[in-house]
Amino acid sequence: MKIAVVILNWNGKQLLEQFLPSVVQFSKEATVYVADNASTDDSVAFVKANFPEVSIVVNPTNTGYAGGYNEALQHIDADVYALVNSDIEVTENWLQPIIKAFQNEPTTAIIQPKILDFKNKDYFEYAGAAGGYIDQYGYPFCRGRLFDTLEKDNGQYDTNQEIFWASGACFFIRSQVYNELNGFDTSFFAHQEEIDLCWRVKNKGYTIKYLFESKVYHVGGATLQQGNPKKTELNFRNSLSMLTKNLPQKDLYRILFIRMVLDGIAGIQFLLQGKIKHFWAILKAHFAFYARYSENYAKRSNFQQKEYYIVKSIVYSYFVKKIRFFNDIITLK
Repeated sequence: MKIAVVILNWNGKQLLEQFLPSVVQFSKEATVYVADNASTDDSVAFVKANFPEVSIVVNPTNTGYAGGYNEALQHIDADVYALVNSDIEVTENWLQPIIKAFQNEPTTAIIQPKILDFKNKDYFEYAGAAGGYIDQYGYPFCRGRLFDTLEKDNGQYDTNQEIFWASGACFFIRSQVYNELNGFDTSFFAHQEEIDLCWRVKNKGYTIKYLFESKVYHVGGATLQQGNPKKTELNFRNSLSMLTKNLPQKDLYRILFIRMVLDGIAGIQFLLQGKIKHFWAILKAHFAFYARYSENYAKRSNFQQKEYYIVKSIVYSYFVKKIRFFNDIITLK
């Protein structure tokens, strides 16, 4: 089985300098690639000079996470793509459990390892933790992370388990499945494109898994900080787009309406907190969603939409019922 570890880079020389050594050291079973997204720093020259064993793919323009990987992976031959952020530190033997699972489980299409916080290594990291889920209204959450509450890793999620989505920070996918579904939706640019792809993968009947035996550490927010209004805009816009593409037809308009009301409440909260830029980010996200609605709706025709949520409203569970830990959620399905 040919494994390609592919690190998407944009002006990330310092991150490559810090984190690429662990990837090279502990990925002997794979070919390591740096896919450069039209960087303007000397990232490529740095890799060539210091890591001759690393292959380089240069994209002509910066088309974000989604477009960047779609472009680069066209030039990489492998059975499994490991899409790894440039701010990920991997650990010894991180690939073995994942390779074994792909070899023994033909219907498993996507795998995520345990993702811990590089800055606080006893805790789960925001982007993925121990595997992702969404609620009925499209809000993502994780085993080990509900909204901004991060759990300490006490082994409570040391079980290999089927999940709904795997984090794009460290995302393993069979190349055949990736190509079958034409990869990420490039209109997302960045944020939640991996959740959209996972939903489409599940609609095709494949399985997505979390494997705790494989462990990595993620800095998080190294490219776009959590409090950045642009991140807010992309998350709100892409979440609405994802719902439009993937919700069952019987639920589509009801869920979209409720989600828009919830977005409005979030916007009012931003105003009350004096976060004007985030309020405008939600407005921009909605106008962009309206402009693309027909385009996103047309993408539904290729998929059989299904329901996969395990809790109706994570917003209600977290903010009203004050549930802070994944294992305390009362599942409805």
